[in-house]
Amino acid sequence: MDPSTLKQLLDVSALKILDSLDYDRSRELQLNKQLRAQGLSPELTAAILTQAQLRIEAEDKFGPFASHMLFTRDGLAQATRLPVAAHHAARMRQAGVTSVVDLGCGVGADALAFAGTDVQVRAVEIDEVTAAIAAFNMREFPTAEVIHGAAEDQDLAGFDALWCDPARRSGSHRDGQARRLSDPESFSPSLSWVVEKAAEVRAAGVKMGPALDHALVPDGWEAQWVSHNGDVVEVGLYAGDACQRAGRSALLMGDGPGTLTVHESEVPEADEPGIGELGEYLFEPDGALVRAGLVTALCDPLGVWRISPKIAYLTGDALVTGIAQRAVSQYRIVDVLPAGIKALRQALMARNIGKVIIKKRGMDIVPEKVRRQLKLTQGTESATLVFTRVGEKHVVLLTQPVTL
Repeated sequence: MDPSTLKQLLDVSALKILDSLDYDRSRELQLNKQLRAQGLSPELTAAILTQAQLRIEAEDKFGPFASHMLFTRDGLAQATRLPVAAHHAARMRQAGVTSVVDLGCGVGADALAFAGTDVQVRAVEIDEVTAAIAAFNMREFPTAEVIHGAAEDQDLAGFDALWCDPARRSGSHRDGQARRLSDPESFSPSLSWVVEKAAEVRAAGVKMGPALDHALVPDGWEAQWVSHNGDVVEVGLYAGDACQRAGRSALLMGDGPGTLTVHESEVPEADEPGIGELGEYLFEPDGALVRAGLVTALCDPLGVWRISPKIAYLTGDALVTGIAQRAVSQYRIVDVLPAGIKALRQALMARNIGKVIIKKRGMDIVPEKVRRQLKLTQGTESATLVFTRVGEKHVVLLTQPVTL
């Protein structure tokens, strides 16, 4: 959306049309004709229909608030989920922060969460259209302002805290899509720049992608990998008063009450603790624990052990209950099957299994290719196949998921 179209969209009459539109993607052509018949330009019509669709898509991240917001497609894709943004805001409030500069605010997800805790917010966005959309989304908060500009040009004087979500895409592919960057020094702003600026405030936080190399975590900072409803969404880096405990940690969140936090200090000193034989159950640790390198921290508290060195699967003889269930997905081990396709297919057919979910760790397979090779078309039962190693032996575990 270009600035001139956004200006039309922000007109009160256009916003009323958007708010009252009964959007259904299957009726988009019909709705397009109706809006054009009302005298709307093709550009404004397209913008209204796009916003109506984005509001529906945004409900997963913003819940009921999405129906009163505007978005860009890239901005929505990169926006922080509302519960995670609330977590960022809570950490800043716990640090005693009363004012924060949000660099790279996008459509304003984190800035909204900060403003919602009565913190003074200056949100900065380099893209003109996205900055205007962020300003619209924060219109109800008098303590928040949005500035169109570059993060590197901002003066932090007078602010307690810095929050930054660096742009991790640049340029475009031949298909016109933005290219994802992997080197934090290529981000905008770069990680080293943010670390340097963090010294100017008493609390700082940086939202990074969960694939961040552990070696890139700044000395003395906290790196917290976060999962929400089982999806690993970020690693948050915290410094100053926002750093609660230096080192690596994992935060496991859901939409319901209760969270689970694991810190690297809970990892046993032994390099490979608890390697043993298969128990009755297989446990797949939450991805945030895997990314943070904290899988072995679960062994003693949960009474489980690893099935092989460097493999992020655990096993044990009792199911995990209580809040600790957030830490693992649980499977009952039905049998250990051969890894060869022919023998595996025969074993599955003998059990009337015609539908499988395929997981892997420590084996070089392509699940979709294996599914095609198995040619399971007749069976009526389903199962989860786990291609992995027990000790150094390659096996396929026939499992059934367990929910409590």
